[in-house]
Amino acid sequence: MSSPEQHTDVAIIGAGPVGLFAIFECGMLRMKCHVVDALDMVGGQCAALYPEKPIYDIPGYPSIDAADLIDRLSEQCASFNPVFHLGQQVVGLTRTADDRWLVETSTGTRINAAAVIVAAGVGAFGPNRPPLDGLEQFEGKSIHYLVRRRLDYAGKRVVIAGGGDSAVDWAISLAEVAAKIMVVHRRPKFRAAPESVARMDQLTKEGRIEMVVPYQLSGLEGSDGQLTGVRVATLDGEEKVLDADVLLPFFGLSMNLGPIAEWGLELERHHIKIEQSTCATSAPGIFAIGDIATYPGKLKLILTGFAEAASAAHSAFPLVHPGEVLHFEYSTTKGMPAGV
Repeated sequence: MSSPEQHTDVAIIGAGPVGLFAIFECGMLRMKCHVVDALDMVGGQCAALYPEKPIYDIPGYPSIDAADLIDRLSEQCASFNPVFHLGQQVVGLTRTADDRWLVETSTGTRINAAAVIVAAGVGAFGPNRPPLDGLEQFEGKSIHYLVRRRLDYAGKRVVIAGGGDSAVDWAISLAEVAAKIMVVHRRPKFRAAPESVARMDQLTKEGRIEMVVPYQLSGLEGSDGQLTGVRVATLDGEEKVLDADVLLPFFGLSMNLGPIAEWGLELERHHIKIEQSTCATSAPGIFAIGDIATYPGKLKLILTGFAEAASAAHSAFPLVHPGEVLHFEYSTTKGMPAGV
């Protein structure tokens, strides 16, 4: 027996930072929201993968931990009383006879909404695992794909592998607590924010980080789940062993859209194509924002997702309040709307 339909103005799929800000933007336009997320908590990757990771490109915060950012966003949208449906995945998205959308979840929840905003991040995500013999015996014990607590690495010899933002940011952060930080990368150029790379270079000059370049992971040493060393090699086959207690491979996330791929939306390389100015997808009344959305020149930043959340909310307004003219005002003059 199916559950009764719950009616709302906007259904938001994804409760990560961009989804949370979308609640606020919708609330500012007097639109009520129901929010669905497969995780059993809000925050998306920020909460599940790296709650203590410092984020440097949030306006007004020189640095803010991911978990703190989620706390601030949750506090910001709380006054609009969003309804959260956590620990459940959207499995159905169908058009109704009156041109609304019916969102159905894996637990039987049914949400009828005038508009849908997809803020599902990178969809279902998992780490890209290095192809090393015996990897499984060390995973979860001395090989980790995310950092939940910095203090877990206090006094340890840590090898970080990768050349992106996660590798660079964690090298900088863990250098404050670890006994030794070694960064393994196949080339001297890093795909990370220039300011972060500059900070890492300075820590290297100070002897707090050791750069192992140009090398790649080639093997593991240890027993009973505990690493004693990480073997690395150059492209020419020159090998050496790094004495280590922990390996943190940061090679990005593998992306799986899951049921999203079956919703009939126009896709491009596992992302949802949108119109940049409105965040509209190929289906009327469905908008996409954040990492899952793509258009020419897209910058994958939380900051970009925040701007897209505002655009999507304004684009959804005429669907929720048909015939009503939206007189846009700045929040400093308009204040918080009442009665949402």
